[in-house]
Amino acid sequence: MTRRPPPVAASRIILAACLITLTACEATPEQGGSELESQSAAVTAGTRLISAQSGRCLDVSQNSQTSGQGLNIYDCHGQGNQRFLFTPEGELRVFDGAWCVQPATATAGARAVISACTGAAAQRWVRNANGTVVHTASSLCLDVSGGATANSSPVIVWDCNGQTNQQWNLPADTQPPTVPTGLVVTNLTCNTATLSWAESTDNQGVAFYDVYHDGQLMKSVSGAVLSTGLTVVPGATWGLYVNARDAAGNVSQGSATLSITPPPCQVDTQAPSIPTGLTATATGTSVTLNWTASTDNVGVSAYVVFRDGVQVATVPGTPPATTFVDSGLSANTAYVYSVLARDAQGNASARSTTASVTTGQACTNPVCSVTQVATDTDIPWGLVSLPDGAVLYGRRDAQDIVRLDPVTGQKTSVGTVPNVQSTDGEGGLMGIVLSPTFATDRWLYVMHTSPTDNRIVRLRYENGSLNTASLQVLLQGIGRNKFHNGGRLRFGPDGKLYAATGDAQNAAYAQDLNNLAGKVLRLNADGTIPSDNPFGNYVWSYGHRNPQGLAFDSQGRLWEQEFGNSVMDETNLIQRGGNYGWPNCEGTVSQGGSGCATPGYIVPKQTYTTAAGSCSGIAVVRDVLYVACARGTRLYREVISGTELTNVQQFFVGTYGRLRTVEPTLDGNLWLTTTNQGDKDSIPNNSNERIFRVVLGQ
Repeated sequence: MTRRPPPVAASRIILAACLITLTACEATPEQGGSELESQSAAVTAGTRLISAQSGRCLDVSQNSQTSGQGLNIYDCHGQGNQRFLFTPEGELRVFDGAWCVQPATATAGARAVISACTGAAAQRWVRNANGTVVHTASSLCLDVSGGATANSSPVIVWDCNGQTNQQWNLPADTQPPTVPTGLVVTNLTCNTATLSWAESTDNQGVAFYDVYHDGQLMKSVSGAVLSTGLTVVPGATWGLYVNARDAAGNVSQGSATLSITPPPCQVDTQAPSIPTGLTATATGTSVTLNWTASTDNVGVSAYVVFRDGVQVATVPGTPPATTFVDSGLSANTAYVYSVLARDAQGNASARSTTASVTTGQACTNPVCSVTQVATDTDIPWGLVSLPDGAVLYGRRDAQDIVRLDPVTGQKTSVGTVPNVQSTDGEGGLMGIVLSPTFATDRWLYVMHTSPTDNRIVRLRYENGSLNTASLQVLLQGIGRNKFHNGGRLRFGPDGKLYAATGDAQNAAYAQDLNNLAGKVLRLNADGTIPSDNPFGNYVWSYGHRNPQGLAFDSQGRLWEQEFGNSVMDETNLIQRGGNYGWPNCEGTVSQGGSGCATPGYIVPKQTYTTAAGSCSGIAVVRDVLYVACARGTRLYREVISGTELTNVQQFFVGTYGRLRTVEPTLDGNLWLTTTNQGDKDSIPNNSNERIFRVVLGQ
């Protein structure tokens, strides 16, 4: 790992923001464990910890670098004996990281002293959101003895009591660090890599670097570190990037993306065995296939399904399922199916023997037919039906809106939304929705990324084009980043506008009721705050990571779909003022603090592994919830029964690839869009996407 040289400005602040903002600071299970970078070498500064009672700084007495030297409080001056650093491992370091803080003994009343850093449990601390600094091994709080306020008053550990002599504040700071640059990967093997980057700068000092791939947090390291080892997956193409974080929790925008594809761990030229025992059974206009699993010297990674000799689906998994439902077929029609097996290095078996089947005379299934209506070279994101039966959809990266005639397939660009900026990720032109009184006022509402934030605007769609001169900014200041921008809009039966916002890759925002990111927001149609909102601002619910799906059922209840990090995605039934747990809780898996058991957290109604989920849009038709999934490459159908989701079914698994948006048609069916190419790079017109009309059964 690489460390930067000491900075010129001695007052630069570095404090591990995982401890300040209560975000997770470990590698996720999917990325192979929780080991973070060592702090054994010199670190370059730290932050002042200011006693809330006296306004004086935590200080190493007499500026002495002697083992056993005690801590006290003293007038703040910014020298090295008052600059403290919480490392990702939980150490509290001082003197540019050369010494660690620990109690002289693990008993109440013991003096806090400095000692050589050993990594022992006696040197572990956590700073909580209320400002207390707790010694992990003893559960005692860092305390100004006797509540004294004078210079040189000793600092001890004592039973935590919530008094101000146990609260330590940070200097005020609202400026984020600069964007990290210069990403380079070295030592790339089949399952490991070393990622390095150039130093970011900050007015108070960089505390932390967060390393991501494709919107998923991999690990977090100290701001003194400019290189780290990563666990990667053989053959998986990932887009790596880094965010910088300061002591106050301000997060930079993401760096440019660096794409990597690790080589296989072993050369494999042996194909799996041919699938056997293929059967095909028709029920109405659906066909269910079943077969016997193939074998392979390394492992089968997927099955490929063919209908009448044409590939129609890929069934992935570890191991992949040996069944597939082919939906939306023509009635009373004969079909011939076959299946082959494929491994992770692309070796494929021969196709199985065929199975023939004839569908029924009429549709008796949940899905009756699927018709491709249009294609597009960009990402169709927001989509609405016009009263005349046509469709408006937004092209996320190209930043314009298209009118689609679903009868003829004719497409016409009706205008470009002003001030949209992409993020080299998943920002840009996102949700769109019509005013409830569109027939008279012609308002089209849009959520998009701007150069500085995410925002909600409205402009009129008149005479077949966007009237950009009519544009009104209704709400701005919503956090933006490379990923985690949310973006869905939906009007409720109450006439209010609901908006899903991501946490802008700063998990602390999700629990901050004064921040618009990581929320479901509720606005009046003119952009003002409804008087009955629970917190007196735009926030309707909070504790969300990256919600991209909103839909109302027949009872006027709001359902929400949310991306997890690397473990679990979730469908929520939104309650007024509800807290949905991120970042302490991901789905039903605890990730920090008191986790999912925290009082007041609301449990999801449905969860999905990220491999089978990563779902974006949702729609409700006749009190059935439809969920469109990207990485999961499938559409879920879930019956709303009371407050629960029941009879969960999966459709189009691998048939059309990644699915982004699902919306109701005017006649009670579905629009469905794909998001297969270029959906993580913000480059306009580098996709090959499709828009489908799905006819539903009764």
